[in-house]
Amino acid sequence: MTPGRRSSTFTRLLRHGFTDPSAAERLLDGPELTTVRDDPVLLEALGATADPDLALHGLVRLLEAQPTPTAHRELLDTLIAAKPLRDRLLGILGASTALADHLTRHPTDWHALVTYEPHDLHPGVTEFERGLAEATDPVSLRVAYRRCLLSIAARDVCGTTDVAETAGELADLATATLRTALALAEDAAPEDAAACRLAVIAMGKCGGHELNYVSDVDVIFVAEPAEGTPEPQALRSATKLASHLMRICSETTVEGSIWPVDANLRPEGRNGPLVRTLSSHVAYYQRWAKTWEFQALLKARPVAGDPALGQAYLDALHPLVWQAAERDNFVADVQKMRRRVVENIPAAEIDRELKLGPGGLRDVEFAVQLLQLVHGRTDPALRSGTTLDALRALAAGGYVGREDAARLDEAYRFLRSMEHRIQLYRLRRTHLVPEAEADLRRLGRSLGLRTDPVAGLTREWKRHSTVVRRLHEKLFYRPLLDAVAQLAPGEARLSAEAARERLIALGYADPAAALRHLEALASGVTRKAAIQRTLLPVLLGWFADSADPDAGLLNFRKVSDALGKTPWYLRLLRDEGAAAENLARVLSAGRLAPDLLMRAPEAVALLGDGDGGGLAPRQRAALEQEILAAVGRAENAAQGVTAARGVRRRELFRTAAADIVGSYGTETSPAEADQGALVDRVGAAVSDLTKATLAGTLRAVVREGWGDTLPTRFAVIGMGRFGGHELGYGSDADVLFVHEPREGVAEQEASAAANRVVAEMRRLLQLPSADPPLLIDADLRPEGKSGPLVRTLKSYEAYYRRWSLIWESQALLRAEPVAGDPDLGRRFVELIDPLRYPAKGLTEDAVREIRRLKARMESERLPRGADPKLHTKLGPGGLSDVEWTVQLLQLRHAHHEPGLRTTRTREALAAARAAGLLSAEDAEILDEAWVLASRVRNAVMLVRGRAGDTFPTEPRELAAVGRYLGYGAGHAGDMLDAYRRTARRARTVVDELFYGD
Repeated sequence: MTPGRRSSTFTRLLRHGFTDPSAAERLLDGPELTTVRDDPVLLEALGATADPDLALHGLVRLLEAQPTPTAHRELLDTLIAAKPLRDRLLGILGASTALADHLTRHPTDWHALVTYEPHDLHPGVTEFERGLAEATDPVSLRVAYRRCLLSIAARDVCGTTDVAETAGELADLATATLRTALALAEDAAPEDAAACRLAVIAMGKCGGHELNYVSDVDVIFVAEPAEGTPEPQALRSATKLASHLMRICSETTVEGSIWPVDANLRPEGRNGPLVRTLSSHVAYYQRWAKTWEFQALLKARPVAGDPALGQAYLDALHPLVWQAAERDNFVADVQKMRRRVVENIPAAEIDRELKLGPGGLRDVEFAVQLLQLVHGRTDPALRSGTTLDALRALAAGGYVGREDAARLDEAYRFLRSMEHRIQLYRLRRTHLVPEAEADLRRLGRSLGLRTDPVAGLTREWKRHSTVVRRLHEKLFYRPLLDAVAQLAPGEARLSAEAARERLIALGYADPAAALRHLEALASGVTRKAAIQRTLLPVLLGWFADSADPDAGLLNFRKVSDALGKTPWYLRLLRDEGAAAENLARVLSAGRLAPDLLMRAPEAVALLGDGDGGGLAPRQRAALEQEILAAVGRAENAAQGVTAARGVRRRELFRTAAADIVGSYGTETSPAEADQGALVDRVGAAVSDLTKATLAGTLRAVVREGWGDTLPTRFAVIGMGRFGGHELGYGSDADVLFVHEPREGVAEQEASAAANRVVAEMRRLLQLPSADPPLLIDADLRPEGKSGPLVRTLKSYEAYYRRWSLIWESQALLRAEPVAGDPDLGRRFVELIDPLRYPAKGLTEDAVREIRRLKARMESERLPRGADPKLHTKLGPGGLSDVEWTVQLLQLRHAHHEPGLRTTRTREALAAARAAGLLSAEDAEILDEAWVLASRVRNAVMLVRGRAGDTFPTEPRELAAVGRYLGYGAGHAGDMLDAYRRTARRARTVVDELFYGD
């Protein structure tokens, strides 16, 4: 061969899509293709395949395998002369190494691709049964099955059939295969066959007439005794037949396997009997079946065995499917099932998962099935087991928007085509998009993307996946809006009853009110209504994901009414990626955050990604600066404190919103896994905000009464959870007030001024207004409620030196200056350090006194009727248990262990562990219990809008607390069990560390 000719052939091969022209040239010059190597028809046909290199290699292997020179010549002559065979055979060889291997092992099977009659274009079960008729054992059945599969794949890769028709043909071939396998099993055991009537019910994709190339074939077996046969004997015989059928299809032989037959969708799954009578099936579904099992029955279809029994099975069970939406637990099951199940997909695979990943095939199938369950009971037209047929029926009936249905149909067809071609390559069960460029290139070309197959495939796949992801939720909610909006003449719409059914199924307790809200928000022809119609389908889905969708929708209407004329509001929700979802989560999570927002709806701006500051907590210095500036502009103290309380309200909303979003997670970011971090963020944010509010209030009161300088130095000392940076949403501010007369000022005058300041601060912070009050509690002061509200530093010194009790030393462990004169605050700390960190630790008498006080507190302060095991503050393993245990360690060891000199519980606990004062395991148990109890208290305040130390009893409120803590719908009992378990473990540690010797 001359170099010039080689160069010309090399170029032609490149132009026809070969990636290894040198190897292709060698194959074309080889003995198998000598007579046709220059035939332009062959090269053109190879270039039209998904992988020309693969197709050429497979063709050479097939030619080499021909048993005689005559057979070799016949194949080549037919290949060149007959375009249908050429396209089919080369199309398969370029798309599937597995079928190329089959043809090499069975080199005359290519004849199955020659026939090109009209009836051959769309064969059904009868034609496939004829194709399998000669099978006499599992091996010959596999050979015949693959011969039939060749014809299906050929029509698929040549575009003769579309993806839905291909899936239908695969299901028909599976039906014929199950019938043949059952016949083989019956021939092997005629006595068993005579003893029973057995029907095979196809489920899943086979039942839905939409099977993949490689998939488990899901079945359920139902049997009845033959006349004169006792039922137990008949069931034993039927079980043997069913087991043999499964082995015939599933077992690996020299010809491989066909596919696994999976009977795990039967009643009780793997734990239940393989075969049941019809009455046993009916009894199970009437009494025990879960919602997902009725969902699975949507696709049930008799395919083999006794046809009358199969039909009786359908007649008995299908009515139960359409009653599933009336079951008590349907809403909770639906909410649980609607969440995408991606937890079990390895993180490295989730972006390549075609079936289960976000925007995958399961999203479409599930959405369609759920709408069928809700509306199919009143509309028989929806009762198809095939996804695309059901989607068409839903659109025709107005249950799904026509445009949405068309886009979903297109996306589903593309994704299923990808899945088919990926599986066809090696005939392996997989839903993962390959990573290798050669695989992506072949896949892209097989789908008609020839210019830049890899980039084109990636682009189209992501586009269709995005369509599914966006329409998945919208599918449920768009028709609800159409039901209350003005539609074009002739456009199908949900009836009022259908809209009501759907809202109930999605968790709305008052569907009539929900429809009124939707009508108020979305009806009309204004730009505002148009934007709402765009937003609401997605928002409604997020509301339904909460424990109280009704409240979410009502609150959204209130906010929209308040801000509807504000130009930035709807624009923010439409354009800012996170704002709409954040708002939906916040409005449906409970009362506190919506109440804070309603008092100043413009705080919605904080929920966006832009310049509103987002949801990140602000630093104390920035808060104090803003509040002091507002106080400085105010005309009087009342106005200044009002401004400070307004900032506090806004920042409480920011903190609550961030907490809710972090606890619930969003579509783009999962829920915060570190529960302790969530508690710490809330505690630090609310504590810093309270400090800044007190600093501003102090400045406002002093400025109005005395100008720039108060006659006495004045400091506020945080105590309890305030001093520990652990305030919750409903916490009072525990404080001590200390002052020191300035030089030349009489103590009486200084004391009067200090008391006036305290009285005015407390009054102004509790005045009725739109802003939540800040309650100041000074009961931890010397002598408690009987003692003076304010003392001088010398008075504190004298008291603590002479009268101090052990409980006061314990309380002072959490003392920290929070506002006022910093130097005075520092000197107060120096004064109390020897008390709270005693040089000699604690005497045994002091330890006994602390234990006695704790026991008394538990018995006297626990509310009557409260369940101690669920009381987060005083119950066993609650906050008090953990905090008193940690504080006992601090009193005993902080003088020698500097790490224990902290006001923060978790910090002190970590320091005690580092110092070897308790084991790492015990520290972890106490920390987990403290964090959980704190989270529960925060949740109760967020949900109910008022503080509480126990779980709510009202079911929706309890469910909302559960959602905040990460428990899905219907799992409130699991949450309570987990709390009891965590608290019980903590109490065991407390008994050892606090009460032990």
